[in-house]
Amino acid sequence: MMRNIGIVVVLALVVAFAPAGGEGADLIRQMLNAAFIVAMAMIAGILYRQYRGDIFGLGDQWRFALYAAVGLAILTVSITGRMWATGAGAVIWVAVIGACSYALYVIWQRYRSYT
Repeated sequence: MMRNIGIVVVLALVVAFAPAGGEGADLIRQMLNAAFIVAMAMIAGILYRQYRGDIFGLGDQWRFALYAAVGLAILTVSITGRMWATGAGAVIWVAVIGACSYALYVIWQRYRSYT
């Protein structure tokens, strides 16, 4: 436990006092953000392949709503940093994520009502 804390402290000191340490930290943050977005896309692809028949069974309108909600949620999560920079952006971010979540819930209820 103490070894892990020591590693984090040393890394924080390197970022704080090394020349261009902040730029390196920004690069790592951007790489982690990109990896998270790629992981979300891969998970969505795996789920699509696994539930393809069920998704096509929803019908065109519900399938479009599903794709729109997932796509908008991924887009919103990818620009979280920019949106949280302002108060209005944070409110819009919460509203968009809430709307996407509600749409997915309604689609899930629709799917469950026919199975």
